[in-house]
Amino acid sequence: MKAYVFPGQGSQFPGMGRELYEQDKEAKALFERANEVLGFRITDIMFGEDAEALKATRVTQPAVFIHSVITALRCGLPAPGCVAGHSLGEFSALVVCGALDFENALRLVLERAEAMQEACEAVPGMMAAVLGGDTKMIEEVCAANPGIVVLANYNSDLQSVISGEEKAVMEVCAEVKARGAKKAVPLQVGGAFHSPLMEPARVRLAEAISRTPFHTPLCPVYQNVDAAPHTDPAEIRERLLMQLTAPVRWTETVRRMVADGADDFLEIGPGKVLQSLIGKICPEVKVAGSSN
Repeated sequence: MKAYVFPGQGSQFPGMGRELYEQDKEAKALFERANEVLGFRITDIMFGEDAEALKATRVTQPAVFIHSVITALRCGLPAPGCVAGHSLGEFSALVVCGALDFENALRLVLERAEAMQEACEAVPGMMAAVLGGDTKMIEEVCAANPGIVVLANYNSDLQSVISGEEKAVMEVCAEVKARGAKKAVPLQVGGAFHSPLMEPARVRLAEAISRTPFHTPLCPVYQNVDAAPHTDPAEIRERLLMQLTAPVRWTETVRRMVADGADDFLEIGPGKVLQSLIGKICPEVKVAGSSN
């Protein structure tokens, strides 16, 4: 069974989408429609060479979403048997499976990005990647810390991401290395995503999601918060909102998709992060990527 997966924030790169824009008239029309919906010319930033301008959360999230969805819509791909997305990528997955339309999803992505950026500015936080540490050990260290810090991304058995208050994250980094983790490296992101510090963003996004129409998808979408397949619009809506403060259970998601019959994965969008993770989680499956 074919499974399409979509990357999240951090996969962006200068020049992303420019070839699609220049070579495909229908793709160009979609890019221009995205500019209109957003109210600014995001294509000028995406197609440019300023990597720093592309890193702003308000720009990065719509840019990755736009690149992923337009690539999927213009590739002439067969219908998937199931879909999933990593964090932000879940919005791309929902468009491709028909649960959201392109414009409404883009409006939600912008609202999400602005709400997250606002929450980051209100309460400084950070994220750090932990390599080689057992997830149960990392969970225990986070729980024992008096500050706000959680295991935010279960990316693979040997790669996790912690998120929370700066002091707490740095303390957990030191402790997990003392307990055998190979590395604990701060990430260059805007704040503490998928942690309790994103609660103000969740409250703001809730209103936008509540007034957005969701549809029954053409295939199951495996959502981050529970790694389970969903086709009920009400369940999809609820779990999409929960995602802001809940961890991304990517390892469990991939294994559940494979257990349910997925054996041919295609990452659609910028970068190759998910291809690498899937290859480590389930090396027996076929994995490829399409960024154009």
